[in-house]
Amino acid sequence: MKIEKAEVFVTCPDRNYVILKITTESGLVGIGDATLNGREIAVSAYLENHICPQLIGKDAKNIEDIWQLLYRGAYWRRGPVTMTAIAAVDVALWDIKGKAANMPIFDLLGGSSRDGLLVYGHATGKSIDQLIDEYHKHKEMGYRALRVQASIPGIERSYGVSKDKSSTYEPATKGAIPEEENWSTEKYLSYAPKIFDAIRNKFGFDDHLLHDAHHRLTPLEAAQLGKSVEDFKLFWLEDPTPAENQESFRMIRQHTTTPIAVGEIFNSIWDCKTLIEEQLVDYIRATVCHAGGITHLRRIADFASLYQIKMGAHGPSDISPAGMAAGLHLGMWIPNFGIQEFMGYSEKMLSVFNVNWTFEDGYLHPGFKPGLGVDFIEDEAAKYLISRSFTNSSLNRRDSLELVSWV
Repeated sequence: MKIEKAEVFVTCPDRNYVILKITTESGLVGIGDATLNGREIAVSAYLENHICPQLIGKDAKNIEDIWQLLYRGAYWRRGPVTMTAIAAVDVALWDIKGKAANMPIFDLLGGSSRDGLLVYGHATGKSIDQLIDEYHKHKEMGYRALRVQASIPGIERSYGVSKDKSSTYEPATKGAIPEEENWSTEKYLSYAPKIFDAIRNKFGFDDHLLHDAHHRLTPLEAAQLGKSVEDFKLFWLEDPTPAENQESFRMIRQHTTTPIAVGEIFNSIWDCKTLIEEQLVDYIRATVCHAGGITHLRRIADFASLYQIKMGAHGPSDISPAGMAAGLHLGMWIPNFGIQEFMGYSEKMLSVFNVNWTFEDGYLHPGFKPGLGVDFIEDEAAKYLISRSFTNSSLNRRDSLELVSWV
């Protein structure tokens, strides 16, 4: 199964997506997600100029060997751009292997550890009353777990709450320069417990409740917040403080029993080594498409399982449906799986990808189609022009679906 061609596509059906397509001499095709929110062109250029030429002539069956070549051979290891590019190759090769074996990827990994993946959605509101309405709507959709975020009185903009229904709240909103925000930790720490109190009083304790502090707190402030919300039984408190200094989580752990989740910006096992070894967190949120693919993320999962730490992968809509499917397949196998984030996709996004997963009663299943179970529709993708994160006409070197092909 020698690799004959490697192609990189960048398209924007509501969100920018970078897709790698690998074709073998036998005609088998695999796809991988190389999307890095706000840095899509950096990854596509890395693939085009440094990785795709190396793939031609390699045996697609040798996933581990190719992974090691791309990680060790570049000298410059790790980092989000490198690891996202490697992840795209890795997932595409797993897709090919699954199709060759006529098996879904989770069967190749060792089979299912569960019947489906518990997922959580997002309920947000500019007020607590609006949040309660959104929470109710998501419960009617079938969600059993919800991340809740609400505007903080006295703060112009609060993370997780968009300006209006037509916009997103992610930092790398397409086509715009990221906004700077005013922030008040004191107001946040005072108001946040009221959000959870209102939800629990209205809906009880049957649902799983999650919240994202989005790296805004010092370790001491995070410990204070965790302590103040213990009675509301959060499933987790996400990203309470930046994790560059892994040791800082010791203070949080010493002062609260609220479960802690972190890792959506992790790209290797080294980012969470101390957190895992010292059991400073309860969930690792690294993703397949940003942490070196299936091959590397399952190493992180195995390492975490030794310390009774679970996985809870990041899953916003700026991870493409191909990336989401890869996470679902890995989650089906992972023995220490915890939960999967799932924001869902617009009709336009799904017009570019044929997906095979199903959502029912709060659970997702990747389906039983061989390989990844997702097809990339190039003709449809060509309709949607890339949107630069920083709008500048001088940067627009291509005006349509971006494609570079190596043969």
